[in-house]
Amino acid sequence: MSVREKFDLELNLAQNQLIELSTMAIGALDKSIDALINHDIDAALEVIEDDADINMVEEEINDRVILIIAKQAPVATDLRRLVVLIKIASDLERIGDYAVNIAKETIRIGKDELVTPIELIKQMRNLATAMLRQVIEAFIEEDVVKGKEIAELDDQVDELYGEAIRKLMFTGSQHPDKLSQITQLAFIARYMERSADHATNIAEQLFYLVRGKHYHLNE
Repeated sequence: MSVREKFDLELNLAQNQLIELSTMAIGALDKSIDALINHDIDAALEVIEDDADINMVEEEINDRVILIIAKQAPVATDLRRLVVLIKIASDLERIGDYAVNIAKETIRIGKDELVTPIELIKQMRNLATAMLRQVIEAFIEEDVVKGKEIAELDDQVDELYGEAIRKLMFTGSQHPDKLSQITQLAFIARYMERSADHATNIAEQLFYLVRGKHYHLNE
């Protein structure tokens, strides 16, 4: 096997692990919101427990990439691709952390009936997870057009977040006795908004990979 073939093999293994990590992170985000909707404390606990697996896969990707760099000394596009893999893995690990945070807030809410409908949070979840699936697909295909669409979707999530916070503040003024739960729901909305931001971060890494320049898609 040639040096180039060895490099390509190791790179493919790292990229496959990244796809696995994305599936785990998106699944955790989905599961955390489902746990909130269904008042499912057991599911929320599973999200927290499973975060160790997400962390482990991120560490494996980092170790693999560092080893590739040490053994192969890649340059130009090859080196850029490896750096991008590490950065995207970090974004996905953070999304897993947000899922854990949502799960913890869900446990704090417990079996109490929600004081207000959470349709806006559900919409944020649907958009954020769609963004994440699309941006990973765009990364695999190196499709910057798909990547650019992520920033537009992120604007929609921001709008939903603003609307959700306004509604929660109004609900708080009507139900001051439920302020603790309203605060927890506000945190959950924030974690969803931040997850969407990380999808945009991944899109920016895609642009860097393909074009060799840094672009700020949120501006």
